[in-house]
Amino acid sequence: MKILFIGDIVARPGREVVKEVLPNIIKKQKIDLVIANAENLAHGRGATKDTIKEMLDAGVNYFTSGDHIFWQHSFEDEIDSLPVLRPANFPGDLPGKGYTLIDAGKNGQILLINLLGRVFLNERLDDPFRKADEILNLFLDDDQIKYKIIDFHAECSSEKYAFAYYMDGRVDAVVGSHTHVPTCDNIVLPSKTLYISDIGMTGIIDSVLGVKNDIIIQYYLSGLNQKFEWENTGRKAFRSVILDTVLNTIERFDNIL
Repeated sequence: MKILFIGDIVARPGREVVKEVLPNIIKKQKIDLVIANAENLAHGRGATKDTIKEMLDAGVNYFTSGDHIFWQHSFEDEIDSLPVLRPANFPGDLPGKGYTLIDAGKNGQILLINLLGRVFLNERLDDPFRKADEILNLFLDDDQIKYKIIDFHAECSSEKYAFAYYMDGRVDAVVGSHTHVPTCDNIVLPSKTLYISDIGMTGIIDSVLGVKNDIIIQYYLSGLNQKFEWENTGRKAFRSVILDTVLNTIERFDNIL
């Protein structure tokens, strides 16, 4: 089985890239399942029902997210009817769910978990390490689960590595998201778990992580808060990894348009 995992899709340009290249990638690479991070899908922060549907129509099957998933307030009323995870270590009374079982047909069930790191992000959240334990313990005797994937949406690379080694041998893959910067450290850990620190963003790369360059430069020069505007022009990148469940490999799959 081949699973394509797309990094944070940023705003309209990111959605346009997905619509432009994903159908052909699915066909040429013989992809069985497509997962994408929807953290920045709508206007650069959060998601909406319409932007999720747009990506479903393009070929994405399921979505993970991160700290901004409820930025668009309407999404609190929409998430429960959509194939979207919010971080499992958010407060439990929030809408949505932090893990799910995806029916992959003849390939069995896929356990997909979404967790949010705490270092430099939000230390008031539940511990992602113990939350992962809690979720995995629910499925210890479930023989129907053939593959387990965690999207660890986190800022700090050391937290990501520590979490990956904590999960090594207990899940099949830990993929990192959030920083928008692609890393080239895709590896197989000693107990066979696949890992990468960050898939990177899908969107305009002639920007500062998707935001217009001048705005962020002024932010650093002045020390004053600036209103973010998302870049709509320039080169576009499609950032993803392919997880091969048979060969147990994780390979970067990127396009620059």
